[in-house]
Amino acid sequence: VDDFRTAVHDSDGLAIRNGRGEEIWRPLSNPKDLQISVFGDVNPRGFGLLQRERDFHHYEDIEARFETRPSAWVEPIGNSGEGAIHLIEIPTKEEIHDNIVAFWRPKNPMRAKSEVIFTYRLHWGAGKVRTSPLAAFTRTRIGAGPDNTRLFVLDLAGEKLKDIDASVRGEVTTNNGELRNIVTQLNPVTGGWRLSFQLDPKKASIAELRAQLLQGDNPVSEVWLYRWTQ
Repeated sequence: VDDFRTAVHDSDGLAIRNGRGEEIWRPLSNPKDLQISVFGDVNPRGFGLLQRERDFHHYEDIEARFETRPSAWVEPIGNSGEGAIHLIEIPTKEEIHDNIVAFWRPKNPMRAKSEVIFTYRLHWGAGKVRTSPLAAFTRTRIGAGPDNTRLFVLDLAGEKLKDIDASVRGEVTTNNGELRNIVTQLNPVTGGWRLSFQLDPKKASIAELRAQLLQGDNPVSEVWLYRWTQ
């Protein structure tokens, strides 16, 4: 989008704490085509659309003040059963259109004239509306890499990173294409860590990516998920 601001958004990611206790972060995008992502789960512990970027200079908008927009976290009370969290990303060129939707959909359809009871809490706030000891992905940057690859640079922050050493490793997987040059390194400016890699899509037009920082077999960070499209 041709705009004087570097970013315009009310939320920058979908966060999920699934029924297995896994922490997931899915950065949002304004796609070229309609994108629907489905995260199957049983008894999710929470999910929400979060605004993690709180720096005014990320937006440079003195009227909308996107850095102050609240995050929303849904906390189910009791068991929700089997179903899926759906994320819908709708292409838009104008900020007046709310183009991101996330919701829980039970596996079993709701029958006409039946009664369905859901119990949950909604948490709203400008800060972290969820707490986790794991490091969080704070920035996702994508650009051109060598030999027609796409370069991904992911920044992480969190108290968990203060207790790790050079033995930490980045684990990255894709369902399409080929991954190259996975590098994990300390970010001396932020005090966090940086995970970078290259994706060679080959002939694929879409790739589902997954990344996480590990020390041995133990997770140091939440899980980063991303759908790359041509």
